[in-house]
Amino acid sequence: MERRPVILAIMDGVGLSDSTEGNAVRNAHMPNLQYLIENGAYTTLKAHGTAVGLPSDDDMGNSEVGHNALGSGQIYSQGSKLVNESIASKELYSTDTWKQIVSVSDDNTVHFIGLLSDGGIHSNIEHIKDLIVNAKAAGVKNVRLHTLMDGRDVPETSGLEYIEVMETLFNELNDENFNAKIASGGGRMYITMDRYDADWDMVERGWKAHVLGEGRQFENAATAITTYREELGVNDQDLREFVIVEDGKPVGTIEDNDSVVFINFRGDRAIEITKAFTYGDEFDKFDRVRVPKVFYAGMLQYDGDSNLPEHYLVQPPHITNTLTERLVEEGLNEYAISETQKYGHVTYFWNGNKLNKVSEELETWVEIKSDMVPFEQRPWMKAAETTDLLIEALESNAYQFLRINYPNGDMVGHTGSYLATLISVETVDLQVGRLLKAAQKANAILIVTADHGNAEEMLEKKKKPTDADAPKTSHTTNLVPFVIYNADVEL
Repeated sequence: MERRPVILAIMDGVGLSDSTEGNAVRNAHMPNLQYLIENGAYTTLKAHGTAVGLPSDDDMGNSEVGHNALGSGQIYSQGSKLVNESIASKELYSTDTWKQIVSVSDDNTVHFIGLLSDGGIHSNIEHIKDLIVNAKAAGVKNVRLHTLMDGRDVPETSGLEYIEVMETLFNELNDENFNAKIASGGGRMYITMDRYDADWDMVERGWKAHVLGEGRQFENAATAITTYREELGVNDQDLREFVIVEDGKPVGTIEDNDSVVFINFRGDRAIEITKAFTYGDEFDKFDRVRVPKVFYAGMLQYDGDSNLPEHYLVQPPHITNTLTERLVEEGLNEYAISETQKYGHVTYFWNGNKLNKVSEELETWVEIKSDMVPFEQRPWMKAAETTDLLIEALESNAYQFLRINYPNGDMVGHTGSYLATLISVETVDLQVGRLLKAAQKANAILIVTADHGNAEEMLEKKKKPTDADAPKTSHTTNLVPFVIYNADVEL
C-alpha cells in the first residue's frame, strides 16, 4: 500500500451552529472549508462533555481535552471529572499530600491560589469551597484565597458573583478558631496564569501580589474589581493585580512554613507559577526577592515527565498508546507546528500531557512566537507564517504526518470582538486553502477539524428579549467539523 503524507489542520475554536446572530463562523466567507466539505468525506464531531472525558454534556470542550482526545484517539476522565470523583469519594482528603497541607501550625496559613469561577475549564469554584470547608474540619486556623478572575470561560463581568459566594462562605465559617479571607487577586490574562513561556511578567506580577503583598491596595476584592472596571474599562480577565489590606498591611502574604495549593486542575497555565514556587537557584525568569519555604501542591500533577509539582492532590489521567507512540513504532517522521498560544497543544497535550518528545529523532516541533498585542487588534495572528513553514516541511518529503493548529478562532473569540473574530475565521480559511493546494500538489491526505467551539457563538443567550446584546467569550458545546480530503474513505 502506498504511503502518502497526512496533514492535520486544527481550526481551534471553530464550531458549528445554525444560528446566524453573533455567529462568526457561519457569517464568515469560508470558500475553502466549503470546498472540502463538498469534495471530501465529511461529518461532524462532538468535542465536549462525555465525548472528551468531561463530567457531563453540559461541560464545554476545551483545547486541552480536545488535543488529548485527538492525539490519543481515546476517552480519558479529565481534570474536572477526576477532581469531582476524588472529592465525592473523600479520597482526596485521605492523601498524604492533603495531610501535609493541613499540618501547618496555628500561626501559619494555608493559601489557595487559582481561577475563581465555575467555567470548568481550568478550575471549579465548588472544588475551592470544598477544600476550604475541609481545611477547617482538619483543624487549620488560617486560610487565604488568592483569586484569579475569569471573564473568559464565563461571562466577562461575572466575577463579583464568585467573590460574593466566597465572602458568604467565609462569613459562615469564620469564628474564634478559624479565619479565612481573600488576600490578593487579578485577571487571569494579566497575572499568574501565563503559559508556554509567553509572558513571564504575568507570573512576576502574580508573585508580587500573592507572595510579597505588593500591588495596589484595597479593603476588599469587590472594591478592587469595580474600581478597575470603572477606571480602565476592562473585563475580569484583564483586571490588574490587587492586594487586600487591613490597617495598612496585606492580610495574606505567603511566609515560611505556610502551605500553598494551586487549585487549577488544568496544567498549561499552572506550570510557570509552580516553577516559581518549587525551583531553587536555577530559577532565572525574574527576581523573586524572597522565596518562602512552603509546602506546595497542585490540584493535579501538571507535568509527569518533569515531576511538576512533586506533590499533588489528585492523580492526573495516565494517557498511553497515543498516536505519536504508534507512529514512532512504525518509524514515521512527524512535524508539529503552531504559534506560542497553541504550541503546547500540538506537542504537550497531543502527546498525552508530556513535555518531552517520544522520539527526538522522529519528532520535529516548531513554535512561532505569538505577537505581544491584544488578539482583537491583530486577528490574523501568525497563521500565514505557520502555514509557510508547514508547506515547506511537506515539500521537503521528510515527514509522513504533519499537524498544525490555528489558534485564531479561539484566541480572538475569547476577546468578545465579533468583527475581529470574523476576520480571524476568514484568515484560517485562507490558510486552509493554501494547505489544500499544497496537499493536491504533494498527493497528500488533508484532514481538517476543530478541538471545540467558540467563534460560532459570540453573543450571550438573552434571558429576556429586551436584554441588550452581551459579548460571549467562552467555549461552547456545539459540534465541530471533520473532513478528510484526497482519500478514498467514507464517514
